[in-house]
Amino acid sequence: MFEVFKKELTELLRDKKTLLFVVALPVAVFPLLFAVMAFISSQAALDAEQKVHTYAIINGDYAPEFTEKVFYHKSFELYKGAKTFNSIEELKEGVIAGDIDMGIYLPTNAKQALNDAQQSKWEVVFNDAKSINFLFQRVKELAKEYSDALQTEKLISFGIEKEAHLALLTPIEVVKVDTADKRENLGEKLGGFLPYLLIPIVLMGATYPAIDLGAGEKERGTLETLLLTPITRTELVLGKFITLLTTSIASTTITVLSMGGWIAVALAFADLEVIKTAFSSLAISDLLMIFVLLLPIAAIFSALALAISIYARTFKEAQNYMAPLSMGVFFPIIVSIMPNVELTAKTAFIPVTNVALAIKEIVKGTVDYTLVGLIFLATAIIAGALLAFCVKWFNREDVLFR
Repeated sequence: MFEVFKKELTELLRDKKTLLFVVALPVAVFPLLFAVMAFISSQAALDAEQKVHTYAIINGDYAPEFTEKVFYHKSFELYKGAKTFNSIEELKEGVIAGDIDMGIYLPTNAKQALNDAQQSKWEVVFNDAKSINFLFQRVKELAKEYSDALQTEKLISFGIEKEAHLALLTPIEVVKVDTADKRENLGEKLGGFLPYLLIPIVLMGATYPAIDLGAGEKERGTLETLLLTPITRTELVLGKFITLLTTSIASTTITVLSMGGWIAVALAFADLEVIKTAFSSLAISDLLMIFVLLLPIAAIFSALALAISIYARTFKEAQNYMAPLSMGVFFPIIVSIMPNVELTAKTAFIPVTNVALAIKEIVKGTVDYTLVGLIFLATAIIAGALLAFCVKWFNREDVLFR
C-alpha cells in the first residue's frame, strides 16, 4: 500500500498542473483574487461615496431651508439644462434619459400641512437598481433634519419645553441588552463563510489528482501494468486513496497557512478591526479542531473522487463527472448559513453541513465538544463506508475496463 502511495505521490509531484492546483493556487492565486475583489469593491464604494449627482427639485419654495441644504451638499449639483420639470412623470423621464440622477418633488408646504394637522409626503425619483446608491439615504437625512426642526418649532409653540420633547415623542425607549460578546456576534457573521473557502479547497485538492490516478492511468495504458504487480486490489485502492487524502489535506493546510500569513500582512498595513476581533480570539486548539474536522471530510471527498475516476473511461469523462460533485458540495454549505439552522444532535449527522456548522461554532467560541465528537464519528463512518465501496468498485472488471 505504501509503495503504491510513494509511486503515486512521486508522479503527482512531477506533474506541474498538480503543483499548480495544490500549492500555487492556495498560496498566491486565491489571496490575490480576494485582494483584487476587496480593492475593486472598496474602490467602487469610494467612487459612489464621492460622486456628485445632478438633481432637479419641484416646488422647492415650499421648503427653502431644505432646498438650500440640498443645494450646498457636496454630493448634489443642481440641474442647469434647458429642460424643465413640472411633474413626477417628467422627473422619471429625466432620470431614465440620463439628464438628471435624481428628482425631488415637494407636493405641499410641509409647514402649512403641519398647521393643518396633515402629513406632507415628499417623493424622491431615482434609479435604485444600482448596488451602491447613497442618493435616497442622503436626501432622507436632510429631510429628517428639516422635519425635526418643524417638529421642534411646533412643540415650542404649544408651550412645551425643548427638554421635554424627547420624552413626549418617545415615551418608552426599548434598549437591547445582548448576552453575546463581540467574538460571538462577528463569528456568527464571518464564521459561516469560512467553510465556503475551506471545504471546496478540500474537494479541489482531491478531485484533480483523482482524475489522474484513475482515468489518467486508463488513458496512459498503465493500469494493466499496475494490476500485474504482486499487490492486491485492496492495497492498490488504499495506496491511491491515501495519496488523494494527502493532497487534499496538504492543499487545505497550505491554504489556511497562506490565509493566516496574508491576513497578518494585511493587519500590519491596515487597521481591519472586524477581522482582528473575529480571528484574534482563535486559539491553537481551535485551529487544530477545525483541521481534525476536515480530515474525515477529506476522506469522503477522496473516496468519492477516486470511485468516479475509476469508473470513467477517459480523463475528459472523469472531469465531466467531477463537475456535479463540485456543485453538490455547495448545497450542504448553503444549508449551514440558513436562518435558525444550528448545530444540534440531528444536524450533526448531515454530511458537510455538520462540519460547516461546527466551524462556525468554533469561530464564535460557543462550540459543544460532545457534538464535535459526534460529527467526527458520523463523518468517519461515512468515509469508511465510501472507502469500502471504492475497494469493491475497484475489484470489478466491468468497472475497470468499461
